[in-house]
Amino acid sequence: MLNTPKALTIAGSDSGGGAGIQADLKTFQELGAYGMSVITAITAQNTLGVQEIHPVPVEMVMKQLKSIEDDLRPEALKTGMLFSAEIIEAVAAHIRKHGWKNVVVDPVMIAKGGADLLQEDAVEALKKHLIPLATILTPNIPEAERLTGKSICSRKGREDAAKLLHELGARMIVIKGGHLTLDKAPVDLFYDGEHMHELQGRRVDTPQTHGTGCTFAAAIAAELALGKTPLHAVHTAKTFIQEAISHPLHIGSGHGPTNHWAYRRNQA
Repeated sequence: MLNTPKALTIAGSDSGGGAGIQADLKTFQELGAYGMSVITAITAQNTLGVQEIHPVPVEMVMKQLKSIEDDLRPEALKTGMLFSAEIIEAVAAHIRKHGWKNVVVDPVMIAKGGADLLQEDAVEALKKHLIPLATILTPNIPEAERLTGKSICSRKGREDAAKLLHELGARMIVIKGGHLTLDKAPVDLFYDGEHMHELQGRRVDTPQTHGTGCTFAAAIAAELALGKTPLHAVHTAKTFIQEAISHPLHIGSGHGPTNHWAYRRNQA
């Protein structure tokens, strides 16, 4: 029987389609993984910002997780917007209990427009319960600063932050470099617990960047589901998001979404 690789996203729904569940499922599809979802929150949002957030009751989050475990166990998964400490603890408990592997944790905290996507007490829950389960943790610079309590304004600072995040329990860390303006080109740092790898990209001057973090983490999860090594998965995700940003769709009047079709079309 054909073994179709399955990837799961545990995240919030973005009604504008550029981030969250919608971006993750598009990314899974483009990279050849069968996508599944557990929705943690419903948002009313568009390219101009987040207008409203309605968290899904934790009991319903748990029922969704059970439905996946009972019939569609994933080869890899990613977490995105989890919103509350209660949801984080429930998700982490399920992952731990059932031994789900290839866990990509995108510590979503703030939307492009500035809206808080993670309650304050949830940050500690993230550090205590979920990060220790992460195969790969994918913070940007502000998220890494908030998780470590350290300012990052140099490459050395980024390396120190990666080590601190590894001490929190994440097996591997990718600190995304787009916010580190001292680099003319964005440089992501991949740390596997022993070695540091720098992945250089090309900076694109565009506001069409909504959902970049979600898409990057989803691409890693898809590649892990397909059996690729973590470093290979990160390299593919870097290329995927570079193509998605470099070929904007020009949708909406604010921070427009990335182009999830671009990678596969340009590989043809």
